[in-house]
Parts: sequence; structure tokens; C-alpha cells
Amino acid sequence: MDLPVNLTFSLSTASFLEPNRSLGAENLRPSPPLPSVFGVLVLTLLGFLVVATFAWNLLVLATILRVRTFHRVPHNLVASMAISDVLVAALVMPLSLVHELSGRRWQLGRRLCQLWIACDVLCCTASIWNVTAIALDRYWSITRHLEYTLRARKRISKVMIILTWALSAVISLAPLLFGWGETYSEHSEECQVSREPSYTIFSTVSAFYLPLCVVLFVYWKIYKASKFRGGSRKTNRVSPEPEVVEVKNSAQQPQMAFTVRRATVTFQTEGDTWREQKEQRAALMVGILIGVFVLCWIPFFVTELVGPLCSWDVPAAWKSVFLWLGYSNSFFNPLIYTAFNKNYSSAFKSFFSRQHG
Repeated sequence: MDLPVNLTFSLSTASFLEPNRSLGAENLRPSPPLPSVFGVLVLTLLGFLVVATFAWNLLVLATILRVRTFHRVPHNLVASMAISDVLVAALVMPLSLVHELSGRRWQLGRRLCQLWIACDVLCCTASIWNVTAIALDRYWSITRHLEYTLRARKRISKVMIILTWALSAVISLAPLLFGWGETYSEHSEECQVSREPSYTIFSTVSAFYLPLCVVLFVYWKIYKASKFRGGSRKTNRVSPEPEVVEVKNSAQQPQMAFTVRRATVTFQTEGDTWREQKEQRAALMVGILIGVFVLCWIPFFVTELVGPLCSWDVPAAWKSVFLWLGYSNSFFNPLIYTAFNKNYSSAFKSFFSRQHG
């Protein structure tokens, strides 16, 4: 059931006016009305979001591939996240924009609908789990920096990347392989993720609620570790103690006496050490990354879980708002990570200088 016109916040140009039905033409499908100024502005903004998401993630991926120092952990995790976000911008968001332009009616057939939904679930789930993998890598590097060596990080990061894409593939292909619900309705021209309650619980828990619990636990542990280290810092002082030493060479030589000051060489830790500053910067990056991830995706997954289980008919306009809010997470991910890494800013400058040169 649609909201009233004055209360509808719709991304589609077809939902601002009710379709006109002519007498004697009940079987004809209504054509969408002309877009309003607000609809044109919103669709233009969404088109810009698609282009910006694709371009920024592609730039991050190209930088990682071109700069040799980035061919290591944790940049392979960032590369995996950039790949998933590039695929979201290239395969998912454009068809979502076409879906909005057609008044949220799917007119591209069953096969393309199934492919679109599969790519949507695959890429978005991979993006979410890649954020979780980066948070775990930061957590282990802060709390277990002695055991979590470079060799261990490479091995564990590869395992996390494989598990991320394997789990995402299972969640996305389950409706097609096992007939777990239907994604396309030819009668109502709807194309959406399967509404089967069992699949809804499986997909939402595996794709969002489980990684949400992981990242919240990880950030809580990172926060506790940073607070513990900050409270345990002590200021060391060096206090040399004088000692008088007498030296007698012989009976014929005059007696000499001189003072020797003994001091122990120590490091004074009145301010933050380099490692503590690095850990604080990493903790801040993880906190912002997790915060944006939660704000972008939690409205969509709450309605996605509660709707089928409680027979709650969520308005289509709000579904679109929540879905595009989740897509925007793929735009913010590379911005947040590169903003806290000086190597990326210098690499971007050299990359653009070569292009203009």
C-alpha cells in the first residue's frame, strides 16, 4: 500500500502520481507519468552515486595493483573490498536505477531478474564480510602484534578472503540451486530477493547480523585494549647518583680524587609512542568504518527480516530508500580507509601527476 503523495519520499518517478486508467482498457498497463523536478534531482543524485562509487573503488584497486608496496597485508583485504564494491557499482546499482526509472516494475524478464538478484546478494554480502575481515585484521594486529606476524597475516587474510566469497556465493545462489523461494513475479512485475521465511532468516543472519555481532565485539575489544594501554603508561625519570672514587697510583705521586656519575639509559614515555599513535589511528578508522557500515545497512536488513516474518507490508518507496542507503556503503568504504592511510594519498598524487605529465 503506497503512502499519500505528500508523505511519500520516493526514488521513483512513477510514484509521484497515480496511474490513469481509461475506460474499457482494464488490461492495459499504465504508463509512468512524467517525472517531477524532485524526481529528476533524486535520479540525478543516484546516477552520480553509481559513477562515483565505481570510479573511486576502481582508483583504489588500480593503486594497489600498480604500487608494489601495497602488494601485502592488509592491502589484499582492501583490494577484495574494492573488488566487491566495484561489482556493486557495475552490476547491481545500474539495474537498480533502471528499476527505479520504470516505476519499480521489472520488465527485463525472469533470467535477468535472477541474475540481478544473485549479483546483488553476492556483491553486497562480500562487501559486508570484507569490512568484517578488515576489522578482524586490525584487531589482531593491535592486540596480538607479537604473534600476528607478517607471515601469519598473509595466511589468515587469504583464508578470510576465500571464506568471504564462498559464503557470499552460497547465500546468493541458494534460491537458484535449491529452489528456495521465488525472486520474480511475472503477474505483478516484481523482482526482489526471495521472501521465503526460512531463506530470509538464513540470508539476513549470514549476510548481516552475524558480521554485525563480530564487528561490534571486535571494536569493543579494540577500545578496551587502547584504554588499558593508555592507562598503564608511566613516566620514567633518570636520576644520576654521584659516587666519589679515589685513585692512588703510588706513594710518590699525589693523591687524586674525582666524581663519577652513574646513570641508566632509559626511554622517557611522557607522550604517546609511535606504536600507540598508530594503534589509536587504526582504532579510529575501524570505528568509523563500522559506524558507517551499521548506519547504511541496518534499516534495510531490519525491514528485510521483520517484513516476511511478521507479514509487514513495507512501502515500496521506503524499501528503495533503505536499499540505496545500503548501496552507498560501497562509496564510503574506500573513502574511510584511504583517509587514514597516508600511503594512499601520496600514491594518488603520484598517479595523477603521471597522468597529467
